Parts: sequence; C-alpha cells; structure tokens
Amino acid sequence: MARILIVDDAKFMRMTLSNILSKVGHFVIGEAENGKEAVDLYRNLNPDLVKRDITKPVLSGLDAVKEIKKEFPFATVIMCSAMGQQKMVVEAIEAGAKDFIVKPFDEIRVLDAIHRALN
Repeated sequence: MARILIVDDAKFMRMTLSNILSKVGHFVIGEAENGKEAVDLYRNLNPDLVKRDITKPVLSGLDAVKEIKKEFPFATVIMCSAMGQQKMVVEAIEAGAKDFIVKPFDEIRVLDAIHRALN
C-alpha cells in the first residue's frame, strides 16, 4: 500500500480523505494545510503520492506541484478541485499532476485515481 501526503486547508477534508485511504490499507504519513508545508513535508517524508487541493494559501496548489516536480521529477501528485476549476486542473496536469479528483469526494473515484496514479 502507498504512503500518502494529504494537502488541504480544510481539516474536515483531510480527515475525510484519511478515512477513505486508511480503510483500504494506505498510510497517511503527513498532512499539510498549504503549499509551502506540502513542499517541506514532501522533502522530509518522500511519500509515494501527494493528494492536494488546487487553491491553497501561502503557495498555490499549482505552484507547489511545479516546485515538487522540479525537485522530484518522478513525484506522483493527484490534484483536487471544486467544480468550475477546469482551467486550473488542465494547468496542474500540464505541470505534472497525474490525475484530479472533483469535490465533493466520491470514495470510489478517489481510490480509482490513486490506483491509476500509482500503477
């Protein structure tokens, strides 16, 4: 199973994702509230996968993906967005994100995206 870093400014969303992932045996090795924390934690924890929100305070999701991919080209990142953020999703995929999940989360969609990204 994968070691996953969850990045979202909403504690409820981090907890929801953590519960979904833990139920199927993944390990949530860290949580971050913003892009800067995400980059710092990525450096320290070297997770198998990062699930992060597109719009974040301090360092945007897109900028954080670019920074992580620049330093760790083989990093696996899945973006999360609300409906109506398609332009940002396309930019995130172009920056190196493997997939995206639309809020509100559908458990099957979350697990499918993670499975595809890791294989």
